[in-house]
Amino acid sequence: MTIDSDFVFFLDRTLDAPLVKVWDAWTKAEQLQKWFGPKGCPISTHTLDFRVGGLYHYCMDLPNGDKMWGKWVFKEIVPQQTLLFISSFSDETGGITRHPMAPGWPLEMISKITFTEENGKTTISMQGGAYNATEAERQAYADGRESMRKGWGGTFEQLEAFLAK
Repeated sequence: MTIDSDFVFFLDRTLDAPLVKVWDAWTKAEQLQKWFGPKGCPISTHTLDFRVGGLYHYCMDLPNGDKMWGKWVFKEIVPQQTLLFISSFSDETGGITRHPMAPGWPLEMISKITFTEENGKTTISMQGGAYNATEAERQAYADGRESMRKGWGGTFEQLEAFLAK
């Protein structure tokens, strides 16, 4: 599995928390639910089957009262080192759907998250790209980098706050 290097999203964040605590926040359902997602969009429903081939299926409650479903399908798991998954917008049954606010967005995205620890701090390095996408979808993904950076920035702020508790 490869990430399309022409349309790749990168984001690094160093957290003031040990690797084991950060890893657990990403891989334990009861913790992931408490921080993942855009600010103001709590996860209300979720299931996590944390294994290669398993999935994280979740529902975010939007401020306007709507619900937005998403899912990750895990392709590679190297404990306390790497998560590789295919993400998509979803419906309540786990089917793949289009982005509800961006119809040209790719149906599937690939994300690789790597975790490294130094002096009790953990750096998360994220890479992402469109997956099984048309040229137009890859371009939409590339054009959305700044929006993704802001969205993930807020998500990482929530992760930092969660880890500080």
